[in-house]
Amino acid sequence: MRQPSRTEDPTPQSRCRFALSWCDITPPADIYHRMWGAAKHERATGVHRPLRATVAVFADMEGMGRQILLALDHCVMGATEHAQLVARAAEIGGVAKEEVLVVFSHTHGAGLMGLDRAALPGGDLIPLYLDGLGEKAGRLMRQCIASLQPAGIVYGRGRCSLATQRDFWDGSQYICGHNPGVPADDSVIVARVTADDGRVLASIVNYACHPTTLAWENTLISPDYIGAMRELVERETSAPCLFLQGASGELGPREGFVGDIAVADRNGRELGYAALSALTALPAAGTTFVYQGAVVSGATLGAWKHEKINLDTKAGWKLQRWQEPLHYRPGQPTVAQVQAELDHYQAAEATARAAGDEAHAADCRAMSERKTRLLHKLHQLPPGDRFPLQVVVWHMGDAVWVGVQGESYSVLQTELRRRFPDKVILVATIAADWGASYLPPRELYDTGIYQESIAVVAAGSLEQLIESLSNHIAS
Repeated sequence: MRQPSRTEDPTPQSRCRFALSWCDITPPADIYHRMWGAAKHERATGVHRPLRATVAVFADMEGMGRQILLALDHCVMGATEHAQLVARAAEIGGVAKEEVLVVFSHTHGAGLMGLDRAALPGGDLIPLYLDGLGEKAGRLMRQCIASLQPAGIVYGRGRCSLATQRDFWDGSQYICGHNPGVPADDSVIVARVTADDGRVLASIVNYACHPTTLAWENTLISPDYIGAMRELVERETSAPCLFLQGASGELGPREGFVGDIAVADRNGRELGYAALSALTALPAAGTTFVYQGAVVSGATLGAWKHEKINLDTKAGWKLQRWQEPLHYRPGQPTVAQVQAELDHYQAAEATARAAGDEAHAADCRAMSERKTRLLHKLHQLPPGDRFPLQVVVWHMGDAVWVGVQGESYSVLQTELRRRFPDKVILVATIAADWGASYLPPRELYDTGIYQESIAVVAAGSLEQLIESLSNHIAS
C-alpha cells in the first residue's frame, strides 16, 4: 500500500536573543601590507574597499548563556596579537575573555598585522592600529550586549561555484592553484535574523573559499571578494551582512592570484547573488509550510501555505567550549634550524642582487618570508606534545554553530553535515590565532602539498577533530 506523502515542509529555525554591530577598521593606507612572499612592495598604496569588524552576540532566552563572535576582515593573527586583542576587547566590552570567539574572513589583501613586522616599512603603524582595533571591538561588544533582543533565525542553503579545489599536480610537483575537474564543496549556508516586529536584523553568509583573488601584484588594502559580496547583500536586504569563512583549506577562487581588483569584485558578486537567491527563498520566521488539501481544477492540485508556529519551540540552547588536544607533528624543525635557513636565503638574495640575477633574488626573498613566518609560529606554539585547538559549538533550535581554530579541509563541514542531516550546521574556521595552521586529511601527509607541508599537527588530527565535534553535537 502506498504511504502518504509528507504534509509539512518545515524550514530550520532558531529562537534566541541577538544583536549585531559593526564598524570600519580600515588601517592607514600606507601601513605595512606585504602578505605574499612574491610581493615586491612593503607598504600599501591605497584602499580598494574598507575593512570591517562585526560583533554578533547570540544568547539564550533565559539569559543563562551567550556567545560573542568578533568577525574581522583580516587574514590571521599570531598568538600574542590575538591574546592582546581579546583581552583589550573583553575589558572594554565588560565580558569574559572565554566568551569571545574571534573569526577571520581570511582576506589576504588586508596586510599581515604582526608585531614582529614593526621594524619594516609601514610596520611602525601596526602596534597603534592593533590597540585601536581592540578598543573598537570592545565598544561594539558593549553596544551589542545593551541592545540584545528576541529574534528568530531562519536558515537556507544555496550553491555557488566560485570555490574550486586547489591541490594541483602539474606533472612534477604539487601547486597551490585551480585544479579543474575535481569536485569542490559549493554549499552556501545563509541565515536571516529578524526581530519580533519583522525587521531584518542581519543576514549571515557561510561559505568556504580562500579570499585569494588578490595576490602579490595587489598593493591595495582589500577585503577581497567579501567586500563586494557584502555590499550587494546589504543593498538588497537593507540589513548588515556577516560573513563566516567555512572550512576552505583546499578551496580557492577559480580565478585568483591576480592584481586586478575588478576580478575580486566579480568574484564577490558571484557569491553575493548566490546568497541572495537562497535568502530570497526563505519564509518568515515562526512559520512552516503545510499542505492544505486537494483543489479540483483542470488537474487535482495540492494547495500549500505558510502557517504560524510557536517559535519558542526553537529556543533550545546548548553551549560547549573546549580545547581539542592534537599531537604535534613529529620532526618539527627547531628554531635554530629555521634561523639558519633564513640566514642562508637572506645571504643568497644579497649575492643574487649583487650579480644582477633579480629572478633568483626574488625567489630567495620569497623563501626568506616563508622562514620568517615559520620562526614566528614556532616561537608562539604552546609548550608540550599537543596543540590545544580551540573549539566552540553552540546549538540553537534546528541549527548547530561551530567555531574552530585552524584551516581545516572542507571534509570537516561536509562530513558533519552528512552525519547530522536533520540539522543546519554552520562552520566558521580561521578562529582564534593561527598557531594551528592547516588541518589536512590523513592521506595527504608527506605528499608535498603546501597545506600539509606547513601543518604543525600530526596526521589524523583532522579526523580526530571531526570525531570530537560529532560526539559533542550528538550529546
